[in-house]
Order: sequence, then structure tokens, then C-alpha cells
Amino acid sequence: MSSMAPMPDPHDVPGLSTTWLRVFLEVARHGSFTVAARTLGWTQSAVSRQISSLEAALGGAPLFDRLPRGVRLTEAGRVLVPHAETVVERLHGAGRELAALHEAAGGRLRFGAFATADAALVPRAIAAFRTRRPGVRLSREEGLTPALLDRLSAGHLDLAIVSTTGRAPLEAHALHHLLDESLYVAVPTGHPLAAESSVRLPQLADADWISGSARPEGTLLDAALRHGFRPRVAHVVAEWTAKQGYVAAGLGVTLVPALAAESVRPDVVLLPVRDEEAPARAVYAATVRGRALTPATAAFLGALREAAARIPV
Repeated sequence: MSSMAPMPDPHDVPGLSTTWLRVFLEVARHGSFTVAARTLGWTQSAVSRQISSLEAALGGAPLFDRLPRGVRLTEAGRVLVPHAETVVERLHGAGRELAALHEAAGGRLRFGAFATADAALVPRAIAAFRTRRPGVRLSREEGLTPALLDRLSAGHLDLAIVSTTGRAPLEAHALHHLLDESLYVAVPTGHPLAAESSVRLPQLADADWISGSARPEGTLLDAALRHGFRPRVAHVVAEWTAKQGYVAAGLGVTLVPALAAESVRPDVVLLPVRDEEAPARAVYAATVRGRALTPATAAFLGALREAAARIPV
């Protein structure tokens, strides 16, 4: 058995060593310096020095009566036992939580997403993630890309699912590409263009449009501005399923991103938009630039990429 004193404990704090508390509890449990030393794998003299240091730090009151055979807690020692147990147990608990966080088996993940990502991408990713990491607490927010990026920058989110719609400063963040999605125009089944295989936006320059904003700037209808016409927004409707209802009733047409295309009602027809001049809308998972991904964030990013690969775009 080595005669060297034990190495300093990484949980030591100035003034009162948690190693002293662990040794103290071991001696109290066995009533013997010798047995405690054998259990810890130390020498008896090393254990004795730890107890002496603890007694000195606590004002010099003895914690054990030294008997001819073994030791016995003094009144001060009996008072200290529950406090020492609390400290040591809390440190053990912290160690378990940190280990779980490292393995992405516990902890929490806060993320946000824009509305149409919730149609298929987000729920599929959540389902896969919860199967693999059931101990991670998920919290989700919904919002537009600029607001989500602000929340991310402020530290309120660990990850944000965003798109190139909205003219947000994406380049200020670390971007993890998920997919490039095409656009569709939703028209009622009786619309003159409903039988077409695809359309170009100028064919609908005179149509009434249903949009989430009265102004096309920063929305999907930015594409119409690039084609030289300003769409006439007849109805401002924020919620996606409500937009379908307006289209089905013949009150106008609306743009639908590929992420939401799978959930279209049967009395609405989707026409792919031919737009050779404009790139597809890109969808990213954004994280804070320069900050390492936690294991939980990395695992959720993997689930998002798997879900994105199954979405027809």
C-alpha cells in the first residue's frame, strides 16, 4: 500500500475540502481509521491527516474520540454527519447529471422553428429524437426567422430552424443546411389553371392572393416582386390551414412551401412553380457561431437531417 497522501480532489473548495468530508463519512461509517483507510485504498496516516485537517478547518473541535480500539463520533461529529452527507450526495448528483449531459441522455434542449416546419420536419425529428434520447427535456417555440435568430443570439434557444424567407441576417450564425424546398401555388379545384402541370408566377399576376402579411416583402411573395408584379393581397391570414380554407372557398390563391405540401386538403390543388431565375428556399438549423454543440443539440440536428431527407422537395 502506498504511503503517499491522496491526490487533491477536483471538487475541493477553498477552506473546506470535500475530500475531507468523504473521508470523515467513511471513518464514521466504520468506526475505525484502519478500516476506512483499507476501504479507500489509502494509508492510515493519510486518513488521519485528512481528519485532522477537517477538524482544524472547523475550529479545532475533535470529531472523533480516539479509543483503544477504533474511534467514536463526538457530539460535534454527530452534528456534522448529515451536513457532510448532503454535500457529498449533491456532488454525486451533479456528477451524474453532467455525465448524462455529456452522453445526451439527460439535460434539456430549447429550439424554435418557423410555422411550416411544424407540418412534417419538426414532428418527425422530435419523434426520432425522443426514441433515442428519452431523458432530454425538449422545449419548442414557434416564430418567424428574424425573431428566432434574435432569441438564439440572446441565449434563449440552443437551435433555431430558419429559412431564407424574411431577409434575416443568417450569415451571423452557424448554419447547418437541412434542405432546399420548392414552392407551389395552391388554387381551388375549379380554377382555370388547376389542370396545369406547373405554373409561372406571372400567370397569376391578376389573382387575389392570400398571405400572412399585407406586404409581400420578406415573405414567400418576394418571388412575385422579382418577376415584376406586386401581388394583390386580398386576405391576410397567418395560419396555414386557414389559408387552405380561403383557397378552397375560391377567395384567392396562396404560395405553399414544400414542407407543408404533404398536408394539403383534397379540395385544393398544388401547382409547382417554375422559377428558373430564383433559387429554392433554403432551410437551415441555426446555432450560435463559435459555440460547440452540446451532445443533445448534435443529436437533434442529426434527427432533423434524417427527417429532412424524407421530405419530397
